[in-house]
Amino acid sequence: MGDNREIAAVFRQMGQALEILGANRFRVLGNQRVARALKDMAQDVRGLVDEDPGTAVKRLSALDDIGKTSAQRIVEYLETGSIAEHADLLTKVPAGLFDLLELPGLGPKAVKLMWDDLGIDSLEKLEATPDETLAQLPRMGAKTVANLRKAVEWNRQAQGRLPLGLVRPLAFDLRDRLRAVPGVQRLELAGSLRRGRETLGDLDFLAVTEAPEALRETFVGFDEVTEVLARGDLKCSVRLASGKVAIQADLRLVPEASWGAALMYFTGSKQHNVRLREVAVQQGKRLNEYGLFEGTAERPQDAGLEPLAAASEEEIYAELGFDVVPPELREDRGELDRPPVRLIEAADIRAELHAHTTASDGRLSIEELAREAIRRGFHTLAVTDHSRSQVIANGLSPERLWAHIDAVREVNASLPEIEVLAGSEVDILADGSLDYDDELLAALDVVVASPHAALRQSPEDATERLLAAIRHPLVHILGHPTGRILGKREGLSPDMAALVAAAVEHDTALELNANWHRLDLRDSHLRLALDRGCKIAIDTDAHDVPHFDFLDYGILTARRAGMAAESCINTWPADRLLGWLRSKRP
Repeated sequence: MGDNREIAAVFRQMGQALEILGANRFRVLGNQRVARALKDMAQDVRGLVDEDPGTAVKRLSALDDIGKTSAQRIVEYLETGSIAEHADLLTKVPAGLFDLLELPGLGPKAVKLMWDDLGIDSLEKLEATPDETLAQLPRMGAKTVANLRKAVEWNRQAQGRLPLGLVRPLAFDLRDRLRAVPGVQRLELAGSLRRGRETLGDLDFLAVTEAPEALRETFVGFDEVTEVLARGDLKCSVRLASGKVAIQADLRLVPEASWGAALMYFTGSKQHNVRLREVAVQQGKRLNEYGLFEGTAERPQDAGLEPLAAASEEEIYAELGFDVVPPELREDRGELDRPPVRLIEAADIRAELHAHTTASDGRLSIEELAREAIRRGFHTLAVTDHSRSQVIANGLSPERLWAHIDAVREVNASLPEIEVLAGSEVDILADGSLDYDDELLAALDVVVASPHAALRQSPEDATERLLAAIRHPLVHILGHPTGRILGKREGLSPDMAALVAAAVEHDTALELNANWHRLDLRDSHLRLALDRGCKIAIDTDAHDVPHFDFLDYGILTARRAGMAAESCINTWPADRLLGWLRSKRP
């Protein structure tokens, strides 16, 4: 949905410009929230407007975080290709300042100061400014300038945000090594990783310890550390490099008495924290990383005030009048206003409905795949090797698939502990037709229809193509609907609302592909699907034994969408799941 992303970028830039210019913070936050709402929107905003231009502003205004004025600006962009206020702000704020804001540790106030006092309005001018000149700025100093120089160099080499699945193994390894340091009482990962975001920009470690120096020494002394950015009593910052991962990591030491407040604060998101602080202010309280305090003093902890709650997140939420919000939901998307739900967990999953064997591009035989599924406690496994169009993946010709079905049936008969189903991941061709004829599709227990080629189709063509698969009476699951690869390929941009409506009408499940390269459906699409009562399949797309562990990433994404176990067909008892699968057979 290119329009959504384009307009979100415009609103984000308006928020940045207003912040640089010192505008009212509510105007800044308002633009940031609109940008986030557009980025997360599952429906193509252009399609929503084109559906009924006369009521577009009213319908957009009804969406969370989009007011009437912002709705008018969205319509303005779609009609003219620009927003007048954005164009006006760009005449007041040099374009290069937005590049400066991307540097770690450089906020709007510092950028404005460099611009006002030194005329620095681009990365090039920053690099050309002598250190001693920069050091003369208020709150700059030689050490800050040195860190700024490193940030510029890091920015030129940076990989951008990295996929969760690429960073998480390293993060967990470092976490476990830090926990093993004598004297450590508590140590957790916070930030985007704890919230299960699909990409990460940095790592945040939070610790309580009786031996702070030993912990600091261990952290900055890791073999993976390429540079120590800061080493203070309460915070250490380093740059890490390991394999394909290059990322900044921070370690913060906090008192045990304020552990809950610190964990909440450094978990974020920033928007969730802002909303909580607003609630606290409305109640005549102050919330920060040291606790929740009575009164509105700027730094109540320095005034010797005892917090109302600080030791745990649970007691802080309770004092504010809320149930605990799971970390994955803390994105200021209305989570404080919804009743609590038991979110899905990996232990709820009892079936794998999308997996590959050596018949196509997998590394396990049918029996090896089935025995691994048994070991994982699954009652059902669908063997879904690639169809014939996937030549690069050794896709099966019709003749090979008929023989493969027989081989799957033989394994199923030999393993009473599990139901092994004969299926296929069938390509959805560019025109919406499927890779096998209906006679062969009807012989399969499970059909997962997925797009693999022609992934640059227009949103309109992509929508019609996927709708054809959803409406096909022999298709059970629409696999990884956009075909994206995180950080490498955007994939299709269909009208997700139309796909969800069709899936509900035709009783077709939409897949959340848990492979961390994909995570497709993404969380915003899932929220839309869940709101409409759509069935969801969470599958690992396993090609080897370790791929079953990808389930964790799918569960994190599902939790970010607020999914309960009941909405996922992989959690159903065997008789219910098999009954649904058979309902789509003649």
